[in-house]
Amino acid sequence: MGGAAGFHPLLREYFARRFGSPTEIQEMVWPVASSGRHLLALAPTGSGKTLAAFYSFINDFVTGRLASGTTRLLYVSPLKALNNDIRRNLLLPLEELQAEFENAGLAMPEIRVVTRSGDTPQSERNRMRRHPPEILITTPESLNLLLASGTAGLMLNGL
Repeated sequence: MGGAAGFHPLLREYFARRFGSPTEIQEMVWPVASSGRHLLALAPTGSGKTLAAFYSFINDFVTGRLASGTTRLLYVSPLKALNNDIRRNLLLPLEELQAEFENAGLAMPEIRVVTRSGDTPQSERNRMRRHPPEILITTPESLNLLLASGTAGLMLNGL
């Protein structure tokens, strides 16, 4: 697993067992994301973009390179309808990884994933400001409103 060679052993084992080999986009994205550089990844549906985008960040939380408690990854999806799909496609691996760590007698840090759109209730927006998610999935329009509201600094200070 060339692109995943630097991942925590449990992440490497889980990925190999669950997904097999990395896809082309994962092999290209992981080294760039692991280096801390910003990137834009374009690939067809079903090519593994979700884990391409998030897996190296999950590794950074697991290995302690990133601390929980503030937003560290901002994922901008072009369509609101995709936000929940992306979140769902990320939550299942996170739940499965949590079980892997528990079975190994290890603690996995909390990695909260939140979507924000024009439909997000005010109570949830307030909760996000008080306790920012580690991963925020939003649309360009919602990001614009978040930045214009003046509260973005509270949520995005870890980026």
